[in-house]
Amino acid sequence: MAVIIPCHYCAPVANFSSLKSDARSTRSRYPTSLGNAAFRGLNAKCSYQEPQHSVSQDKHKGVSFSLKHCAISIALAAGLITGVPSLGWSTNAHAASPVLPDLSVLISGPPIKDPGALLRYALPIDNKAIREVQKPLEDITESLKLAGVKALDSAERNVRQASRALKQGKTLIISGLAESKKEHGVEQLSKLESGMEELEQILEDRNRDAVAPKQKELLQYVGNFEEDMVNGFPYEVPEEYQNMPLLKGRATVDMKVKVKDNPNLEECVFRIVLDGYNAPVTAGNFVDLVERHFYDGMEIQRADGFVVQTGDPEGPAEGFIDPSTEKTRTVPLEIMAVGEKAPFYGATLEELGLYKAQTKLPFNAFGTMAMARDEFENNSGSSQIFWLLKESELTPSNANILDGRYAVFGYVTENEDFLADLKVGDVIESIQVVSGLDNLVNPSYKIAG
Repeated sequence: MAVIIPCHYCAPVANFSSLKSDARSTRSRYPTSLGNAAFRGLNAKCSYQEPQHSVSQDKHKGVSFSLKHCAISIALAAGLITGVPSLGWSTNAHAASPVLPDLSVLISGPPIKDPGALLRYALPIDNKAIREVQKPLEDITESLKLAGVKALDSAERNVRQASRALKQGKTLIISGLAESKKEHGVEQLSKLESGMEELEQILEDRNRDAVAPKQKELLQYVGNFEEDMVNGFPYEVPEEYQNMPLLKGRATVDMKVKVKDNPNLEECVFRIVLDGYNAPVTAGNFVDLVERHFYDGMEIQRADGFVVQTGDPEGPAEGFIDPSTEKTRTVPLEIMAVGEKAPFYGATLEELGLYKAQTKLPFNAFGTMAMARDEFENNSGSSQIFWLLKESELTPSNANILDGRYAVFGYVTENEDFLADLKVGDVIESIQVVSGLDNLVNPSYKIAG
């Protein structure tokens, strides 16, 4: 499998435009990390180092590299920082049109890094009224970053705005509930109303420490309510994938990891929410493997400060061998873009000409979970998975080198910070589905007995 050398120590390049043709022909093969280190090293010469930042499925075999690879990384960095297609791509590239043109304005602002918020905004609903309640509640996070009394004053304005939006839009909000989920949704809405009154009192009492926990509780009610707005599965999976394990909805899993040689952390349980609305094939494949106990007892195989990766079974195979076929089961690259009704399969967004398109599940959050694959083959994902340990710093949301190239299918929502403490050799004791298993269709683990 291809192994890509990250370029952290590259000689400066005077003319980035001269690299465009090279970058065009190789752009999908070099998804290296382009963090601060790439720019700190611009005045140094290229030097060999072990491959660290490729998220291909590989066994880290010996490789060679050239200045050309470093130059490509610099060119990619320059293009991504400026936010324009500067690698020889068509200036007519376009983004997918959003279903709700005004929704993008509603949620504009700093990149969303909270996994819970990303999951809420990724739900296939188009009820603007509930989003107008959600947005100011989400904004409390930014308000609390302010100094002194400004934080509480700003949070108080957020809550008043959310409360006002709920009162004005309540009829429209309730009308958006799926009929089969209406009773539960109304219950969640009632808890939300009561909770907002409690939060207003907390802010009046100037009890800053109690604000964030109450905010988290309220947003949980909002998320539950929004899920009750989803009426069935919103689209048909392409025929060639309809018989594969599919997650038609969401599921939550707990991954218990035994940590070695760390006096401060012996074991940790990571809660992960898998999003089958936007990646049904990828998430379904993973849940099916979880139910087969495929990952139980498997070691963490890569932990380099960029990603944590596992899923490579013992032996020559680099993925899951399906006992029924005795062949590696692979899944297609699956990317849902904002404004689209169904995911794209088998191609990156740039290969589709959607250079400005945003992904519904972006690599924004620390602990973003995605499927690893061969750099040269889009549809080679199988069982190897990774979690991103970096938030987007130098590039805006949906403009980094991973979005649109790798299939995100979930986020770590609890204990994600501890992912940075994992090391190669730490053992996954178990992964268990704690909710949403009923959303899995075509489960092959049942056929296997």
